[in-house]
Amino acid sequence: QMRLVESGGGSVQAGGSLRLSCTAAGYTASVKYMGWFRRAPGKEREGVATIRPSGTSARYADSVNGRFTISIDFTKAILNLQMDSLKREDTAMYYCAATTSWPSTSVLSPDEYSNWGQGTQVTVSS
Repeated sequence: QMRLVESGGGSVQAGGSLRLSCTAAGYTASVKYMGWFRRAPGKEREGVATIRPSGTSARYADSVNGRFTISIDFTKAILNLQMDSLKREDTAMYYCAATTSWPSTSVLSPDEYSNWGQGTQVTVSS
C-alpha cells in the first residue's frame, strides 16, 4: 500500500504561482500513472494533471492546460505540480493519487485511482 503525502499548498493572489509536491512512500514499479486532482467547494473531485512514472504522457485538464506543469522525479518518487497564472477558480483541495492499473476510461478520471493522499489546500484570492 502506497502512502502519499502532499505539501506546498497555501494562499496566493490571482496571477501568482504555487508549487505542490507529493512524496510516495512504498512506491513500486507497478505504478502506471500518478496525478493531481482537486475538489472545489460544492463540486466533485476532478482530474487536473497526470503523468507516467517515466515522466512521459502528461495530460492536463483543459482548464489548466498552459498554466500548470506536472513533473516527476522517478528515483525519489516525488510528484510535482507547478501552478502559474493562478485564478480564483483554481481554489480547491488538491490531492495526489496513483494507480497500479491501466486506466480503462480516462487517465484524468478520479475513479481510476486507488491510492490517495490527504490533500493540501490551495486558495487563490483576487
